[in-house]
Amino acid sequence: MSSLTFNQSLRPLALVAMALSLSACTLGPDYQRPDVPMAAEFKQAEGWKVAAPADALQRGEWWTLYGDAELNSLVGRLNVSNQNLAAAEAQYRQARALVRGARSQLFPTIGGSGGVTRGGQGSTSNSTIQNQARGISESYSLGLDASWELDLWGRLRRNLEANQASMQASAADLAAVRLSLQSELVQTYLRLRVMDEQQRLLDQTVEAFARSLRLTENQYRAGIVPKSDATQALTQLRSTEAQAIDLRWQRAQMEHAIAVLIGVPPSELSITERDQIPALPVVPLALPSQLLERRPDVASAERQVIAANAQIGVAEAAWYPDLTLSASGGYRNSSFSNLVSVPNRFWSLGPQLAMTLFDFGGRRAGLEQAEASYDQTVANYRQTVLNSFREVEDNLVQLRVLGEEAVVQQQALEAAQESLRLIENQYRAGTVDFLSVATVQTTALNNERTNLTLLGDRLAASVQLIAALGGGWDEEVLQREPVMSTER
Repeated sequence: MSSLTFNQSLRPLALVAMALSLSACTLGPDYQRPDVPMAAEFKQAEGWKVAAPADALQRGEWWTLYGDAELNSLVGRLNVSNQNLAAAEAQYRQARALVRGARSQLFPTIGGSGGVTRGGQGSTSNSTIQNQARGISESYSLGLDASWELDLWGRLRRNLEANQASMQASAADLAAVRLSLQSELVQTYLRLRVMDEQQRLLDQTVEAFARSLRLTENQYRAGIVPKSDATQALTQLRSTEAQAIDLRWQRAQMEHAIAVLIGVPPSELSITERDQIPALPVVPLALPSQLLERRPDVASAERQVIAANAQIGVAEAAWYPDLTLSASGGYRNSSFSNLVSVPNRFWSLGPQLAMTLFDFGGRRAGLEQAEASYDQTVANYRQTVLNSFREVEDNLVQLRVLGEEAVVQQQALEAAQESLRLIENQYRAGTVDFLSVATVQTTALNNERTNLTLLGDRLAASVQLIAALGGGWDEEVLQREPVMSTER
């Protein structure tokens, strides 16, 4: 069979397929974004001052707001080597491959075959004609076949739509995992830097208490103060030394956590102590309506709604018949030498219609399941939106209250330091005992540590606020967005 003859045979099939495709419809509802609870503004943003510029937060590299080169390097290593991120990226590639597979179902499937068959059916005593005498026959074949399921009711297109939405949801999930891991690393790093400052404070305090102990011991030997003063000074020194030692294992654990986040064994990472804590950044505050497009978890939840909506169309298409057009052609002969010739050609062409007549409620159950799944994803989407608003409000109020607390705590620290200066002068004048000095020294130290802990909490809250606002999901800078400062 010549290629021209075979193409002529397929021409009516192609014309029928084209006509049916043009008249095809798509079952199921078209997607409409579900209504979600919205707010005009954030409640806890009231009273915050607007800062500039509005594009301070770079969506792709939001952690650079903290101005720490080592932090930037660590996050870069996380983006490349974190294993949880690698797993999420592999899951996204799976979803992308499913889209390609679903798209391929819209097109014909073409296959080829070729073969040779040799067989026998008994024997004969006539030895002059060997093959016939042995009852042996040979057959050669060469052919092409094609089949095409016409998407009359949109089942394949709805399935492709569902897979595309699932792929987009997987991409958003990947962004959410990346943002969560980045947030965890930045918070751990910032707390580690605050802990370095606490370590320096305790080390300096130990040195000061050691000098006080030597002074008190000298005064005791001179008979100026009782032994209880020297004992109290020693107790205070050893207690502070114990606190300084305790910080070391806590810092080591944070360093180990950072190592795992960037994908290396803890033994291969060492973060040098530094005497500088990154400053609180200015965080641009997205409007509530913009939050729906900035947060990857919200985007993922909506894509899942789209996928579930498309599956309703797939379920509805099960009520209608499937039409498949198939064609085959080729050559078949007992001799290979003249296989490709007109007398040896064969071909077949025809449509096939298949439809389920009775399934005792199976299709109805499938449709109800698809509709219930859609309702579930809508509820999940709305809950995700509510959670996103709550997280932003939580972090806004946390930053605001911590800022107010920091002002009062700084005043408490200054008062403690002044009280310590006065009590030390009184001790040198011999008007108070060392126990009074030790009490005030402990109070001042606790206020210093509380001040640092509060700074660490504010830094962590700023990271959480950036993550709650979507972090690096939207790479384009929002226009004219209000910028909220972390300072009152």
